[in-house]
Amino acid sequence: MVEPKADGPRSTIESAEDLRKRALELQLAEMDREDKIKEREAKKHAEFVEDFFKKHIGDNERAVIKRLVMKAAADGKFEAMVYSFPSSFCTDSGRAINNSLAGWQNTLQGRAKEVYDLFEAVAKPQGYTLKAMVINFPGGIPGDIGFFLGWEPPVE
Repeated sequence: MVEPKADGPRSTIESAEDLRKRALELQLAEMDREDKIKEREAKKHAEFVEDFFKKHIGDNERAVIKRLVMKAAADGKFEAMVYSFPSSFCTDSGRAINNSLAGWQNTLQGRAKEVYDLFEAVAKPQGYTLKAMVINFPGGIPGDIGFFLGWEPPVE
């Protein structure tokens, strides 16, 4: 029997076992990469939740709201979305806001409540209005809530 030469066709082909091992290693590396991404996303989400429920509205947020309002006014608009947050942060997951129920503001928590209270104390006495509404419906359920500050002239 003649042995194939080292530079023959069989020497360039990897065994099926080697290919299976390589495929498995690639799958494991991909799973590890996905786990790390999920870990980072979970950490970012936890920080966002912590921020939302424990930290207060600061000068930076107030400045952003003011810029949004001034930009909208400069564009000839009478309303600007000044804040948004997940509906799951409401005590009823956004149900009262989605259905325009009286007392929807009582379902607010964290920074959303603080923004609402800021509106009541500062903007409402100056003639502004605030509208809260669900701004997206992922999977058909309420997603994020948007706060829209308005300054349209009253209808008489």
